[in-house]
Amino acid sequence: MEILASTAQMKELDRIAIEERGIPSLELMENAAQAVAQAVMDLVGPAKNPKGADGPACIGFMTKTGEEPTLEEQREMEELRSIVESKNTDPTQRIGIFCGPGNNGGDGVAATRILLEAGYRVRAFLVGDRAKMTPDERAMEEKLKDAGGELESLDLNDQRTTVWMSTCDCFVDALFGVGLQRPLAGEFLTLVQWLNRMHTPVVSCDLPSGVHGDTGEILGDAVQAKVTVTFTCVKPGLYLDAGAGRAGKIRAVDIGIPWELLNRQIWRAPEQSWSMPGDVCRNLPSRPVDGHKGDFGKLFLLAGSEGYTGAPNLAARAALRTGAGLVFLGVPREIYPILAVKCDEAMPFPLPEKYEEILEKARGCDVALIGPGLGRHPKTEKLVRALLEDLDIPVVLDADGINALCGHIDILDKRSAPTVLTPHAGEYARLTGTSLPVTDRLSAARSFAKEHHCTVVLKGHGTVTAAPSGQCWICGTGNPGMAKGGSGDVLSGMIAALWGQKHLVGQYTDLSELAAWAVWFHGKAGDKCAQKLGEYAMLPSELLDTIPQVLLECAQTEI
Repeated sequence: MEILASTAQMKELDRIAIEERGIPSLELMENAAQAVAQAVMDLVGPAKNPKGADGPACIGFMTKTGEEPTLEEQREMEELRSIVESKNTDPTQRIGIFCGPGNNGGDGVAATRILLEAGYRVRAFLVGDRAKMTPDERAMEEKLKDAGGELESLDLNDQRTTVWMSTCDCFVDALFGVGLQRPLAGEFLTLVQWLNRMHTPVVSCDLPSGVHGDTGEILGDAVQAKVTVTFTCVKPGLYLDAGAGRAGKIRAVDIGIPWELLNRQIWRAPEQSWSMPGDVCRNLPSRPVDGHKGDFGKLFLLAGSEGYTGAPNLAARAALRTGAGLVFLGVPREIYPILAVKCDEAMPFPLPEKYEEILEKARGCDVALIGPGLGRHPKTEKLVRALLEDLDIPVVLDADGINALCGHIDILDKRSAPTVLTPHAGEYARLTGTSLPVTDRLSAARSFAKEHHCTVVLKGHGTVTAAPSGQCWICGTGNPGMAKGGSGDVLSGMIAALWGQKHLVGQYTDLSELAAWAVWFHGKAGDKCAQKLGEYAMLPSELLDTIPQVLLECAQTEI
């Protein structure tokens, strides 16, 4: 896992390092630029001909339809033709670097010098007001001039410039860093849209310009990066919502902030946030050799309603696939015959008429899962609320189980046993009375979990799991093919299964992290399904067949 730092934390970290620790800001900028330059080199390869012919390149030239070119146009065409010939004869890779007037732009200017000295054909373009350039960026511009380079003002109406850029092998986005808070506009927006149309690989500095560093929100538009080189710590917006789709491959690099300072400001922060990338997994411990069914969790599932018989079956099978020892599936009497046929390993039973009998059945289990396909009949919702009040075992609350709490959140506050809620954005909005969209899911999940002393799994791209302590995990697995009815039922069954296994629970003082790993396993299973079947065709039921592969790999992986 990687620890995440908010934009406010990063600004304060930089300030302390420079102002209180005396680390030269230019040294930090130089280190950042070295990492960006290295990412470019890794993308395009070593400079092919550092001593070859000079000259940028282009393709094509527009004249008025049906008219002979003027003498001036002919001269321009000849000039552009010579650039084309230079492109064809000079194999040296061409890099276009776009710099804003802030320190993120300074990183780009410094990277220009490094790449130029390494033998690449590099042009750096200033976007924005030159008068607003920071002192550090101006210092880097002077160093660039000493190396024979230039920070040019960008003019997208200059055909020579745009044609040269159209033949670049790579672009560097150094427009904005963590400071961007408002939508892109003017020449910045125009450039970002142009870059995205080019489909040329882009290396972004710290964040793809236009992505909100804390929320992943797209501010007007955002650069589509191939690689994002983020400095010191990964930012939450690189894993959340649409921002995750713009980040490409994420590289977190050390730029010289002292470890002791990082430890104090970030690692020991009271409310830590962690990313869980797709290539990092939990090493599952071996199950005790003398374990029995009861050791691996007796689960009580309250699920299903007329017309919704798939949800309880998916949840029950997911729990069993994730290691649950016994699964008792309580369903309405009218759908019991259907579930009795569907279920082999799980044990469905028709819900008794008397509440006391239902409560006794649930109390005899280790974990209760309430909600998948349950429906919103007033009598059903009353049953859900009564169980939440009376049960002293951990409860996983999903779908209509969450909806039953709307207007009755005080019941959640009174619970002493652990509770996890697994809402999507719509269910969260109904429960809290907030409006859609939920633009800052990290803060939303954290604040709700702390206020109501529960675990929240707020689903979406980069599902957020928040603990009552304020600690959060952002999942880096999963794909759009999982956005189908039934996927959430599988997830709720997986969470309940992990919470019920005594040898797993014994490793955690906070069950929230165990819920976060269930989310990761679920997403990883979805990714394997997508690789095999494609995002269009994969089904939630096929996640059940992929869970064993994920868990087997994790059992064999050391971390």
